[in-house]
Amino acid sequence: MAPPTETATVTIELPSFHSTSNSCDHSSETPSSSTAPYSLPRYPPISSSSLSIKSTHSVKLDDTPHIRTYTPSIKKEEFTLGRDIENTGAAAETRSVRSTAGGVGNGPEDQRRSTHVEQFESVPPDGTVVVPARQTWNNPPVNKWRILATFYSFLVLGMNDSAYGALIPYLEKYYNISFVVVSLIFLTPFVGYTLAAMFNDRLHSFVGRRGVGFFGSMCHGVSYVIMALHPPYPTLVVVMCLAGFGSGCIDAAWNSYIGVMDKSNEILGLLHGMYGLGAVLSPIIATTLITRGNPWYTFYYLMIGLAAIAAIFSVLTFWTETGTQYRADHTPVAGRTTHGGRTREALKHKTTWLISGFLWIYVGAEVALGGWIVTFMLRIRNSTPFDSGMVSAGFWIGLTVSRFTLGWLTGRWGEKKMVTIYLILSIGLELLFWLVPHFYVSAVSVALLGYFIGPLFPSAMVVETKLLPPRLHVSGVGFATAVGGSGAAIFPFMVGAIAQRRGVQSMHPVILGLLAGQLGLWLALPRVPKGHVH
Repeated sequence: MAPPTETATVTIELPSFHSTSNSCDHSSETPSSSTAPYSLPRYPPISSSSLSIKSTHSVKLDDTPHIRTYTPSIKKEEFTLGRDIENTGAAAETRSVRSTAGGVGNGPEDQRRSTHVEQFESVPPDGTVVVPARQTWNNPPVNKWRILATFYSFLVLGMNDSAYGALIPYLEKYYNISFVVVSLIFLTPFVGYTLAAMFNDRLHSFVGRRGVGFFGSMCHGVSYVIMALHPPYPTLVVVMCLAGFGSGCIDAAWNSYIGVMDKSNEILGLLHGMYGLGAVLSPIIATTLITRGNPWYTFYYLMIGLAAIAAIFSVLTFWTETGTQYRADHTPVAGRTTHGGRTREALKHKTTWLISGFLWIYVGAEVALGGWIVTFMLRIRNSTPFDSGMVSAGFWIGLTVSRFTLGWLTGRWGEKKMVTIYLILSIGLELLFWLVPHFYVSAVSVALLGYFIGPLFPSAMVVETKLLPPRLHVSGVGFATAVGGSGAAIFPFMVGAIAQRRGVQSMHPVILGLLAGQLGLWLALPRVPKGHVH
């Protein structure tokens, strides 16, 4: 006859976490309980809604096999089980034990077993770690509105970035300046992006995501007001620094926010798809306004209103995401510094530098190509202004569609493999765009080129958040996007300077070299896991 078996269920309510440390106070009902607090050295403290931990272990009590299931609960944030850490445990505050066994009643032996289980002090047991479960796009429910706010912000960001290329020929005529001088509008936003990288973490700690979203959108709004006043060109160039700072804040905030969510590859694909949609709409709107007899600066009347809406939308949806909340969610690990220290810590990771270099080249190639397509089609392919604007729109349409569609494929088959394939195809299409001197071939190849480079930026963001610990996401992503912003300044300016001497067709060797450089850096990345390793 098989020995009787017993199932013991222990329900434990854990005490609340302090927002300023990784430890929690606790008490025990038994004299033998430990009074030392436990800590989660590699994870931030709990900060919102609910917690649920379940762990089932086979144990042996008095030579009888038992199954113990622990179900602690606390009104904080939902938690799941992860990898091992050392000496993780917590004393129990309340315990309830239910024992059932075939042929076993409530005799002394059964009571002794129950008491033995009841006095178990450490939860979870050795070999188990509690790690924060990732949020989803609809859990908590407010995330649905927050995701919409980030999407809208990136729509405006895309319109901001792609407008420069469509306006270049008209700025040349209005201010009577050369290729080199007009290219300065690409160069100066780099200053703003650099400042954003330096202060992003401090800004998050001071005003939270709510303040960062508002401040970034208002930087755009103020710069658009000044551009709508069509000031002297030197003033216009300086104002681009403010727009660059706003872009750097928004870029880092929303990429790091979504990058740690469940199905982040797909959601980031949609986020950057909205950027691409804005980049599609901007040249179409600007070209339509100008070809109908309006001066170039009327485009910025529209942008003022869009930036104001973005600021209000961000504040309303991220209302509870204050600086205090951000500091509670990103409590530093013991012995490590905050703010600038986190940026320095992020820079010690090889991943930060590789992703930063990759984005530096990628954004430079994207903006250089998108920015000079109109001029190339006008000067080299001899197309009309409207047709040239539509070719530029085709490039951004391809980029947008791919971010809405290829994100799912990239997440399924892995970022490392798929981005490598996309880059190889992009190199082939760039050669076709360069070497076949026909308008329709150029239009189709540049649209497909936009399609295959579209997923590169969101995929890089996903990889960085997978390889860096959560406390370094804002600093690491902020640094990478700032470096990427410098690429958007340097390489389009370089193309303009070379075009001044050798013609705008000289952009093709530059773009080809940039695509090859991206491929080399991507292949140098460490192996990328399917999930977030931290």
